[in-house]
Amino acid sequence: MNAPVAAPGMMQRLRSLLFTEEPVQRIRLAQCALAMAMVGVGVLVMQYFVSTGVAPALPVALWTIFALLGMGALFALIRSGRSRRFEDPSLTVPQMVFSLTCAAMAYTMLGPARGAVFPIFMVILMFGMFVVTPRHMLWVAAYAVVLFTLTSAAMCLWDPARYPPAVEFGHFLMVATMGPTVAMLAARLSRMRERLRRRRHELADALAQIRELVTRDELTGLINRRHMQELIEHEHQRCTRSGQTFCLAKLDIDRLGAINDAHGYAVGDAVLRAVAQEALQHVRSSDVLARWGGEEFMLMLPDTRAALVRGGIERLQQRVAALRIVHGPHALSVTLSAGVAERHAGESIEQTIERVGVALAEAKAARVRPGAAASHAAGQGPSNVRAISRLRR
Repeated sequence: MNAPVAAPGMMQRLRSLLFTEEPVQRIRLAQCALAMAMVGVGVLVMQYFVSTGVAPALPVALWTIFALLGMGALFALIRSGRSRRFEDPSLTVPQMVFSLTCAAMAYTMLGPARGAVFPIFMVILMFGMFVVTPRHMLWVAAYAVVLFTLTSAAMCLWDPARYPPAVEFGHFLMVATMGPTVAMLAARLSRMRERLRRRRHELADALAQIRELVTRDELTGLINRRHMQELIEHEHQRCTRSGQTFCLAKLDIDRLGAINDAHGYAVGDAVLRAVAQEALQHVRSSDVLARWGGEEFMLMLPDTRAALVRGGIERLQQRVAALRIVHGPHALSVTLSAGVAERHAGESIEQTIERVGVALAEAKAARVRPGAAASHAAGQGPSNVRAISRLRR
């Protein structure tokens, strides 16, 4: 009863043993296995000609051993990883050269049936046409033409009765035409592949830019509200499964509207960028900071309790208050208000975000000396103005 279940597992282990689990190496080995299958078909064809009396048995047997051992050695070289030391780890050119050599050897044995070699010759050249560079393909085609020319000439001298010069000259013309033609087609295919590769890279770059625009706030470089909501959703799901918690801190630049009115939006944008960069430098690497909208930022703090957040938020407020933001003739200081809420078990994300918004509103309502804060935000007030953070439990 267990045999049907065990068989697929054995086949999987056998495939892993032969072709490995590495995707790139598996492709190389599959290509070599295809070449071995082609040689295997050639062996069967040669055995057929032996059975009909066209080809001699002993030479074909020696040829069969040579062909199978050669392809097996190439497969083993790729499987062991030693082929990675070469320019082409898949050894496509050596496979083609070896196969052409085997085909030329078979040509000398087949006599009247030697025309069967030419389809194999074309298949070998087409095998590399889609993967070999034009330069390598040109060398392989030249090797094929020279090899078959010498083989044909040698057989004309050795056995002119079975290999008449007139017929062999016709074969030479056919090979001399096919080789360069395949090399030219390979060059065209290579140029097409290169164009497709460039377009693929351009498309990947364009998609990356689109993703950046979709997930990033263009002004501050922080992630935007939409992406932050997705990250909060993921963190909420993780905490629901693990029983852990996280905190949200909502930050607001005090009196940014007054800065925009007094100095212009370019100055306000400079303030937003400066505060964002300062905040990024003083939050944990595991924390996520986003521009939430207008002058508001949202900070997500995973695996953190609200009681531990307040000290960090107050230090961040002090850092921001100590900033001297220079833009043209203007030198400004600003303060932050902050509200913090810890995620409660069983509540939705919307409820947590609503509570952190209420905490921020309470913090802004509790600011000390709002008039002084406004003058300080405009670059005129004293440096001891501060904002109050509120903890929303």
